[in-house]
Amino acid sequence: MAKTQIGARVDAEIAELARKRAADRGMSVGDYLAQLVLEDASGLRARAMGAAERFLGEHQALFDEAEESKRAGKGRQAA
Repeated sequence: MAKTQIGARVDAEIAELARKRAADRGMSVGDYLAQLVLEDASGLRARAMGAAERFLGEHQALFDEAEESKRAGKGRQAA
């Protein structure tokens, strides 16, 4: 597929985050942005976020319990 150059103005923090996230995935910034757009357009991103929300809804108590146990353990060690 032929590529077209586009320009966009974003805050410096967003630009740096895009560069870091692309590098983490071993992608160019352009390929990373293209992937985000494709995921958004296909609904994949929304479905993934929905699945994550459902997962947390079902298992949040377990995560809360683990965090509380971790905090309680740190308190005992300091005493």
